[in-house]
Amino acid sequence: MNVVPVSDPRSPGLRRRGFLAVAGGAAGLGALALAGCSGPATDAAEAGGEPRRGGRLRAAFAGGGASETLDPHLANLFADAARAKALFDKLADYGPDLSARPRLAAGWEPAAGLDRWKVTLREAVFHDDRPVTAEDVLYSYRRITDPKKAFRAKASLEPVDLAASRALDERTVEFVLKRPTAEFPNVLAAFGAYIVPEGEQDFDGDPVGSGPFRFVSFAPGKSAVLRRNEDYWDGAPYLDELEFIVANEESARIHALLGGQVEYAHELNPTTARAHEGTGQVQIIRLRNSAMQGFVMKTDRPPFDDKRVREAFFLIADRQELVDGALSGAGEIGNDLFGKGYEYYAAGLPQRKQDLDRAKALLEQAGAENLEVTLDTSPVAAGFTEAAAIFRDQAAEAGVTVTIRTGSKDSYWKDILDSGTFASYRSGAMPIESHLSQRLLTGSTTNATRWRHKDFDALYQQAQSTRDPAERAAIYERMQRRLHAEGGFLIWGFADWILGTAKNVRGVEEKAPANSLDWARFDKVWLA
Repeated sequence: MNVVPVSDPRSPGLRRRGFLAVAGGAAGLGALALAGCSGPATDAAEAGGEPRRGGRLRAAFAGGGASETLDPHLANLFADAARAKALFDKLADYGPDLSARPRLAAGWEPAAGLDRWKVTLREAVFHDDRPVTAEDVLYSYRRITDPKKAFRAKASLEPVDLAASRALDERTVEFVLKRPTAEFPNVLAAFGAYIVPEGEQDFDGDPVGSGPFRFVSFAPGKSAVLRRNEDYWDGAPYLDELEFIVANEESARIHALLGGQVEYAHELNPTTARAHEGTGQVQIIRLRNSAMQGFVMKTDRPPFDDKRVREAFFLIADRQELVDGALSGAGEIGNDLFGKGYEYYAAGLPQRKQDLDRAKALLEQAGAENLEVTLDTSPVAAGFTEAAAIFRDQAAEAGVTVTIRTGSKDSYWKDILDSGTFASYRSGAMPIESHLSQRLLTGSTTNATRWRHKDFDALYQQAQSTRDPAERAAIYERMQRRLHAEGGFLIWGFADWILGTAKNVRGVEEKAPANSLDWARFDKVWLA
């Protein structure tokens, strides 16, 4: 579930000069000085206090330009996901450990064979007062899986046989699966799998969801204004209104926050955070473990078809130096496994440390002394080019010559999937099960390391059909032990996702990786 925000220079949204001047485009952004908006922090704000209702919060995100839509099934960027979360609900969503938590689903129960799941809906209503029903759920999932469309959650819903699935009553859905799946709740929580009213197709005029906020107005590439849904099943938000403002440039977002023109700035870089943390001007919030950072080694071709060379590269990496240099310290070191802190993560494995002598010995055993390798990288993601340069210097100490090749931001992810041997890589938050299924099975379509082992595939299938969570966790640990020993992911760190808020903003969750339930959850935010 890797949602990568982009900056489109054609976007008419917020940029530093135009935004700070509040000229020309201000009308399109909505009035910036409404009653209830935050101003300078007061003593009461600094003291905290009990949550209170009222006010408008303005949140600045990078957006997608004039082509933006409020169709939740087309959500792709972080701004799309935040707007969709405010207007709509999913059956489930991911908790801080990336396990599935019930949302519109009150609960779920598998049949003995794990090939049928009964999902019971909680009592909830859409913004037009219609109840959310089993038929709405089936309609939403069938819309997402329309073969003529390219909706984001289509691949995630692939295990479901929607032709055979049915509504047992108004609030009960029986999902029939194509194969036994113990992790079916992850499907319900999939990115973009929002529930919409049966028959709904047009979402940009007056979208109707069941989320915590109701639609007021939308100007693609500029602004979306929402108001509190008093009838929300999970409790009405504290805020009267919520406005999403497009600001593609990071400098525009931080300066708007400093200038009091927004109260929430999404996706700040580590340098900005370090400059403003502790100054008393704004609050800096770090969402830990939001982005895995590493390199991929292609295990099906020289030199990385020899597991001794892969182990040598694991031991070349000084992980703390990479975190400090490439992420400006805004993260934690990795241990060559995805999902640190998530459900099923093999936390008991020893932390790998740099050992250049052992790395040299392994390379000698593999006949790879004086090895020369090309490292593909790109400015497509923060820290990529910096990490490549740092690792190049670390590898030189082990007698390995790394040549850096910088690729196009537009085609980088496609290029490194099939080409090259060694490349910079990152991933957003997703369950460990999803990481395994999408990237590490023989038939996985995004298998960048070319890890293809039938016995590993068999372990995954065994885990999927194992009902007992403890037994399933033990199988996942076996799989991770093997990846730690000889896999193709050199995972050196986990980057923080950094937010900035005004001093009087309260209720922003600090332990929620990007894309999880409590990230950008504005129904729990309030203004002191």
